[in-house]
Formats: sequence, C-alpha cells, structure tokens
Amino acid sequence: MKTKRYWVYIMANRTKVIYVGVTNDLMRRVYEHKEKMNSSGFTAKYHLSKLVYFEETNDISVAIGREKQLKRYKRKWKVDIIEKENPEWEDLSEGWYE
Repeated sequence: MKTKRYWVYIMANRTKVIYVGVTNDLMRRVYEHKEKMNSSGFTAKYHLSKLVYFEETNDISVAIGREKQLKRYKRKWKVDIIEKENPEWEDLSEGWYE
C-alpha cells in the first residue's frame, strides 16, 4: 500500500511577498502557481513563483494544522523559518520541470 504524502509549503516572489499552502502533490501545485492557473488568485496577482520552503508529512491533519499555524505566525517568524533552511530564498523547485 502506497503511503500518502502531504506538504506544507511557502511560495514567494522576488520582493519576498509570501504565501503558505498545503497540498498532496507538491510538484503539481507548484507548477500551478508558476503557470498562474488560478489567474485571479493571490499567488498569480503577486507573481509568487518561487518555492522557498516546504515540509512533508504522511498525516493530512498534521499538514493542515501546520498550515494554519504558519498562516497565524507573524511575517518575521515565517521569514525566520525560510531563512533557517533557505537563506538565499532560492527556488527549491528549480529544474523540476525541465
């Protein structure tokens, strides 16, 4: 039996506007953000196309709880989480779609 996987992730743009989301398919969801598939959404409006942080779990309740927690965090706390793992704010999905 295949183990389910879920991700909490943070997208950003070059000016460091950030968005926190949750998904069961990180590659697909990041692609949707990059291609602005929801053209009226927040990530399309602010051109959030860089995956700058993600966490993985096999429990959807944990993923949703963590997403809610991160969304409640002050911006500085979110920036600290990103910069601890990814100090240069590099796109962690670079090369995924080549």
